[in-house]
Amino acid sequence: MSSPREILDLLEENARYTTEDLAHMTEFTESEVEDIVTELEEAGVITGYQAVVNWDALKTDGERVRATVELNVALDRETNYGDIADRIAKFPEVTSLRLVSGDYDFDLTVEGDSMREVSHFISDKIAPIPEITQTVTHYIMESYKEQGMEFDDHDDDDRLSVSP
Repeated sequence: MSSPREILDLLEENARYTTEDLAHMTEFTESEVEDIVTELEEAGVITGYQAVVNWDALKTDGERVRATVELNVALDRETNYGDIADRIAKFPEVTSLRLVSGDYDFDLTVEGDSMREVSHFISDKIAPIPEITQTVTHYIMESYKEQGMEFDDHDDDDRLSVSP
C-alpha cells in the first residue's frame, strides 16, 4: 500500500517528477497525488523544490566558494538556540544552518565568490555575534555527493593505484 512517505521519497529523489509520474510509481491516482502534495506543502512538510547543482562541473573562471563552519555558542538566560539561529539564517551567504550534537553547537554552510569573501563574512558578521565563542571554517575543495546525488565526473584518486 502506498503512503505519503513514498511520494516524499520520490520527490526527494527527483523533484521534477510530475503528478502523472508519481501516480505511475505509486498506487495513488493523479488526483490523490495532487491532494497529498498540496496537503504536505500546506503543512510545511514540503518547503520547496530545488535543483542539485554540481558546481565543480561548471567550468568557469569565477567559481563559487563554499565552506562549512562549526560554531560554538554560550547561552544566557534571555537567549536560546532558536534566537541565535534566527539571526544567522537571515544572512544570504548562509545556505544551510543546523543545530547539531557533538563538539560544537551549529553547523552552517556559507557561499561566496572567493575565500576572502567567505573569510570576511565569518569574521565580520558571524564571529561578532555576542553568544558565539568559537568558529572553525572548513573550505569545501570538491563535492562527491550532494543531497543524495552522487557526482561521478571527478578525477580518479591516484593514491589508490598500485604501482608495479
